[in-house]
Amino acid sequence: MTSRLRTVRSGAFGALLASLLLGGQATATPAPATAAYAPYASYGDICLTDLPAEAHDTLYLIEEGGPFPYPQDGGIFHNHEGLLPTQPTGYYHEYTVDTPGSDDRGERRIVTGEAPEEDYYTADHYDSFDLVDHTC
Repeated sequence: MTSRLRTVRSGAFGALLASLLLGGQATATPAPATAAYAPYASYGDICLTDLPAEAHDTLYLIEEGGPFPYPQDGGIFHNHEGLLPTQPTGYYHEYTVDTPGSDDRGERRIVTGEAPEEDYYTADHYDSFDLVDHTC
């Protein structure tokens, strides 16, 4: 854990230094430290019971370790959109949430983080996210 923390801090320091040297404005967005997340600026929240039935099916498959209906399920989510807290590559994984009537994977996904119950739902293919609240 200490080694990983040093790596994250070193990376953040490098980004800050590069920004300052290039004359840019430096901003930092801290990642949540525990599973009790405060609302992050780039995502909302959704109660577990408000998710569509297909999202519940996906969460069940994730909990069971599969099998998953699509080969992309379980792949690394890179957070290119920058809407989720910044984490090292490999921290997030994505899973398909079936969309009734869709001829392909559709736009709905669950993205999981490494913390317990750190699940994000997107209904619009990563344009927005909601942190799933498992307590309601």
